[in-house]
Amino acid sequence: MPLDIQQIMSLLPHRFPFLLIDRVLEVVREQRIVAIKNATINEPFFAGHFPGHPIMPGVLIVEAMAQAGAVLLMLELPDRDSKLIVFTGIDEARFRRPIVPGDQVRIEVDVLLWRTRGGRMQGKAFVGDKLVCEAIISCQVVPRGPAAKAETAAE
Repeated sequence: MPLDIQQIMSLLPHRFPFLLIDRVLEVVREQRIVAIKNATINEPFFAGHFPGHPIMPGVLIVEAMAQAGAVLLMLELPDRDSKLIVFTGIDEARFRRPIVPGDQVRIEVDVLLWRTRGGRMQGKAFVGDKLVCEAIISCQVVPRGPAAKAETAAE
């Protein structure tokens, strides 16, 4: 089930410059997603990280994995317009090699645990056949918008 950028934006609240996946190539419902991030010199973070030697910040690589995982999990929520999936943890993150302008990053995320209130996923990012980053990501489903403020205040 490939998804284009418009379909991704219908599932995630992120927008430029913080939407970090460009296309979904593969979805195995409740199990796995494969997405693409095209790293272009136009990315705002390359200007300052690092001048003369631009590399994608590691935290943004992990964020791209989390966004891909969020797309996978949002597909399972019947009331997704009223929900967000937020990061709650990053474990065992390893950065193997840099991502530079011009790289196409393939992000593979496999579900380790999924419940209606959250989950854990194993993310891996590749450039070509080279592993550039891997991490275990935890997330939680929370209310979106005004209902979120009321629900949080009640807790």
